[in-house]
Amino acid sequence: MPERLARQPALGGPQLAPRGIRLGERALGKIELRGQPSERAFMSGVGRVLDLLLPTEPDTAATKNRVTALWLGPDQWLLVCPPDDSALFIASLKEALVDSHCALIDVSDGRVVICLEGPSAREVLAKGCPLDLHPRAFTPGSCAQTLLGKADVLLHLRADEPAAGACFDLYVGRSFAHYLWAWLEDAGLEFGVQVARPD
Repeated sequence: MPERLARQPALGGPQLAPRGIRLGERALGKIELRGQPSERAFMSGVGRVLDLLLPTEPDTAATKNRVTALWLGPDQWLLVCPPDDSALFIASLKEALVDSHCALIDVSDGRVVICLEGPSAREVLAKGCPLDLHPRAFTPGSCAQTLLGKADVLLHLRADEPAAGACFDLYVGRSFAHYLWAWLEDAGLEFGVQVARPD
């Protein structure tokens, strides 16, 4: 008599990867910095204050301690830090760069930061983003200015862990924040959406 096969559900089961996303808002200070990376005094002055080297490769970011520098252009960066530290960093940078041709602007209120994380984060973003978000193409530390749905966003991949999934920060203009949040909730509906408390 032939051996009976155990019944298996057509969907679900252990062979499927965990799914789901979490959404939250991050309170961060944001400073726009402009200067010439070819100017040694500028780069060394920023390095002394932030204790990190500004990224000079397109679409990359550098993080150390509580500060992240996101590359926006050949002479432009977005510095991200805890909100209470932005005034101190601006004052310290102004002092360190007094002889450099540069610009510093506190843009903390201009953009909202939405954190999207989870095993299905890349799939959710792929529904409305033209970038190649495959793990081989968009690795931790990558950042890019792009469209998501109908909103201009700055996308930063902070981390990607096998168990927890990818962790993205989405910087969006304040007037588009509610639209983008609703878009992400709708796009993530099939995976399951959890809303995290603001950090």
